Amino acid sequence: MELVKTALGRFRIVAFLEGLSFLAILFITMPLKYGFDQPMPNKYVGMAHGVLFIAYIMMVIQLKFEKGWENKLTFLSLLASIVPFGTFYMEHKHFKQMDS
Repeated sequence: MELVKTALGRFRIVAFLEGLSFLAILFITMPLKYGFDQPMPNKYVGMAHGVLFIAYIMMVIQLKFEKGWENKLTFLSLLASIVPFGTFYMEHKHFKQMDS
């Protein structure tokens, strides 16, 4: 549980969950909603994703000021939240190395 002790560690957890919820919407709940007329999973996963998305954005802005992130890293982090698999890419290329 070392990740929970730092702002960056908590952000990494939120980034993972945000990315996972985005993929769940794209590949599970949207096909259920439009292909099988089952809108309820989309409602609940969509709500969770919305909360995680807002938390992710707020945490990126917080870390920009607290850790002095460059504008490029901030922009890429924000962009990652709207690109499928983006948060996982940023974790692999940037966030994991920053917390060590």
